[in-house]
Amino acid sequence: MKKRVDKKGQMKMSFGMIFSIILIVIFIASAFYGMNKIIDLQKKVQISSFLNDFQNDVERMQNTFDGEKPVSYVLPEKIEEICFVDRNENLRINGNKYSDAKNIEGINIEKTLDNKEELCIPNEDGRVNFNLEIVYGETTVTVRE
Repeated sequence: MKKRVDKKGQMKMSFGMIFSIILIVIFIASAFYGMNKIIDLQKKVQISSFLNDFQNDVERMQNTFDGEKPVSYVLPEKIEEICFVDRNENLRINGNKYSDAKNIEGINIEKTLDNKEELCIPNEDGRVNFNLEIVYGETTVTVRE
């Protein structure tokens, strides 16, 4: 006796396998999409935290009489530099595919720039380092490299 091969069963099985593979690919793709969104959100939170912390440090320096304070902030590595400019928004954040500008209250932009067009501080390994300085009798803070 010859065994009879059921071709219909083979077709059903291969369709089920193909459908399973498609589902696996969809799940993996959506997992990568979700992870990228979470990473982007983390970078936005780091930038927002930098702006908030920087503003707080400037306000603390304004409450002192005289002094200089070195500060260091963590930024995403996609940020190339931060620049202080003489415009309405005195802080510009430059990065690969990212740019933003904010106004930091309490900065003496004229003394910070010292007759230059802008003062740019590079982001080195995810950190931006510079000094905040206030002189006795002044109410605004100067940024120094």
